[in-house]
Amino acid sequence: MDAVELHSQGDIHQNGSSSTRFDKPNNGVVQALLTDLYQITMAYAYWKNGKMDDHAVFDLFFRRNPFKGEYTIFAGLEECIKFLMNFQFSKSDIDYLRDVLPGPIEEEFFEYLASLDASEVSLWAIPEGCVVFPKVPLIRIEGPLPVVQLMETTLLNLVNYASLVATNASRFRMVAGDNIQLLEFGLRRAQGPDGGLSASKYCFMGGFDGTSNVLAGKSFGIPVKGTHAHAFVNSFTGLSEIPIKTLRRNCETQETEKVNFVDLCIRYRDEISADLGIIANETNEGELAAFVAYAIAFPKLFLCLLDTYNVLRSGLPNFVAVSLALNDLGYKAVGVRLDSGDLAYLSVKCREAFVVIARKYKLPWFKNITIVASNDINEETLRSLNEQRPLQNSTFKGHEINSYGIGTHLVTCQKQPALGCVFKLVEVNGEPRLKLSEDVQKINIPGRKEVFRLYGDDGMAIVDLLQHSNEKHPQAGVRLLVRHPFIESKRAYVSAHRVEKLLCQYWGKNGLMKPFDDLKALRKRAMQSLATIRQDIKRELNPTPYKVSVSDEMYMYLHSLWLKNAPIGELS
Repeated sequence: MDAVELHSQGDIHQNGSSSTRFDKPNNGVVQALLTDLYQITMAYAYWKNGKMDDHAVFDLFFRRNPFKGEYTIFAGLEECIKFLMNFQFSKSDIDYLRDVLPGPIEEEFFEYLASLDASEVSLWAIPEGCVVFPKVPLIRIEGPLPVVQLMETTLLNLVNYASLVATNASRFRMVAGDNIQLLEFGLRRAQGPDGGLSASKYCFMGGFDGTSNVLAGKSFGIPVKGTHAHAFVNSFTGLSEIPIKTLRRNCETQETEKVNFVDLCIRYRDEISADLGIIANETNEGELAAFVAYAIAFPKLFLCLLDTYNVLRSGLPNFVAVSLALNDLGYKAVGVRLDSGDLAYLSVKCREAFVVIARKYKLPWFKNITIVASNDINEETLRSLNEQRPLQNSTFKGHEINSYGIGTHLVTCQKQPALGCVFKLVEVNGEPRLKLSEDVQKINIPGRKEVFRLYGDDGMAIVDLLQHSNEKHPQAGVRLLVRHPFIESKRAYVSAHRVEKLLCQYWGKNGLMKPFDDLKALRKRAMQSLATIRQDIKRELNPTPYKVSVSDEMYMYLHSLWLKNAPIGELS
């Protein structure tokens, strides 16, 4: 059966009873052959040496938080499970491997590869959307050594970028604040179509409110947002180009009269000129025509880009004129977008104009019209805008922006392009495996482990605790010694108000063990998980490292194994 066929048919049992159709990975190229060549050559060497049935345990984790911060949001788990669901080498895969593998490869190995699936694999993971920290296994996966080894590259690929961009999005959200709308506009700048689609999905998980990506909206249920480009405004030169000059009044129950909308807009443009301090005939008529045409097309979704010619002397008055005309017909304008210039200053001047118009025409809603800002915004831009002082003689704050459209810096993660998750063997046939290094940060914690998060009585997380899977689980209210994995003097007692077991089984011999959460539930989990992390850990400048500790038993075990495996030097 070819891989594409496998993705479109077949049943998998959930919890040993009900069955469901195979779920496909979000990207069709996510399949068994999406791996590094050395995974295949290692699989052959394992097979050649009779290690097909060795039971291996691997941990997927990272060593350092991204963006010089002290937390990460775990994302990509659903795609990992879908990969396991569909793991199989197709006939065309096997034929290709026959051609490219070096040296004489025994035919029986290809027969072995063709027989592989994930039915003997088990996977535990921290729930997707949770805040996670270095050294903590995000995923623990076990099964036949060659099979799990073959999954390494794909699992890392699915987790690394997803977690990185979800974390990046959460940082933008924290800087912007809870009451600001954040829109992801990064598709055109993302690293390919899959990068763009993944970014839209995981930015929403990380706290964004919507996306410009229509396919992401369809695929994941993310609200889609957008208005028009400068090209739309530039395409008009005058009002004579508008073929439809009328617009019906807004009435849900009956057919209504058509009003000459163009004339109404011109009347309002002339009427408000003195209020906004401009000369009516100085506004760009092509821009006015574009706004009128857009309002006729979308009278209920009227949001305009103001900076094609001049924000204050053309874009703003043209927008206000068309908005007032729409109001006469029973529609409410949505807002404006600023894409260049001094965003703080321009937003304040726009808000001042909206207040003047709201007062003159007795339209209280008009003063609160949305002001969207875009233009290559990053974390530093948001922080700078938030620190702006009010303009002289202005009653408004430093800026009046209440929505941001963010693209390049968000989806490409320009501050740090990769997370650096690793996939390490920690146990074979019940025996621990330890990788040593002269860099202590690269020493892994051996053995099959469980992970617990301990909370204080204020609901805030205190420490993540790693211990052997056969150790007694920590209990709330019971005093416990926790230790730094490598520094003997760093140890403390903790009595947790609440203990949370983090690793849950998602995949086993009966297939899918837990249902997938929808994206809105993952977003909610991410926000709730972040709320349990102290603010000093989440701050941008000099954040406090979160404590990841091991049990006393694990500490003793790790260091005895370290001494056992480290060679003894000789002085001469």
